[in-house]
Amino acid sequence: TESKYHRHGGNLKTRSTELGSAFTGSSLTAVLPASSTVKKSKVFSSESRKELTKQAKVTKEERRAQIDGRHRYLISRLADGIDLSEQQVEETIIADDKFQLIEQFFAPSGLKKLLFFYQDVLQQKSNASLRPEGSTNNLPQKKLFITMGSTEDFTGTCAFFLRTSDEVVTASNVSQEVNFGMFDCTHGNILQGLEFFLSQIMIPALKSQQNWGAVKEGLKNSQIQEFLYAVDKFVGTLSSSRQNIEDKIQLTKVDIDVYVRNLQNPSDYITAG
Repeated sequence: TESKYHRHGGNLKTRSTELGSAFTGSSLTAVLPASSTVKKSKVFSSESRKELTKQAKVTKEERRAQIDGRHRYLISRLADGIDLSEQQVEETIIADDKFQLIEQFFAPSGLKKLLFFYQDVLQQKSNASLRPEGSTNNLPQKKLFITMGSTEDFTGTCAFFLRTSDEVVTASNVSQEVNFGMFDCTHGNILQGLEFFLSQIMIPALKSQQNWGAVKEGLKNSQIQEFLYAVDKFVGTLSSSRQNIEDKIQLTKVDIDVYVRNLQNPSDYITAG
């Protein structure tokens, strides 16, 4: 090959340069020590984490500056219901990636409901001093988070806020425009949680209601009585469904072999039938 390229008048140098370029471009990582690549990866990973942490901190402070009397009302209700401090609830809310749902809930003709789940969530925790780089342990930990109610499994406590009108929610009217409630669905038992909420909280509250708006007769009104009867009936249906699911109603097992053991011909089958 060397003789061939010498005969072509200096092409050897050009060819060698091309080969060197190709080697440098395509095989550089093959000749670098593996530890060098790992170290670079660690540096980039560390820098990325620092940048993400910095951005998250800036976002949290911007959201903290937006908190007013409306947010304080929600925070106080959540803290009372879930038995967390108001500071814990605030820190959780401003770090939530669905924080914008709160503003949509306050807006005129905005969201009709705002949901929070408080339940065990798998948290990834790492300890570089005890485990290899990148290794993690999944540990269940109680967490409060904003949800649409349709994307996460519900296995704990649901705290909800409901709007009573399409008016804009302000710091002065939030206590009148927004209702708060909770129901417990520990271990995912949603039917039992809803049944308890309706039978032990909502129905007693409705039956003790004195002011029914335009209905002056109150509980004596036939439509009000029909409404309360329908709610009672619905709770009964929930209870029956829950008991069926929990195997409270069991069908007796039958030993079929006793009846089919001696069947020999079509007439035997007809007699057995």
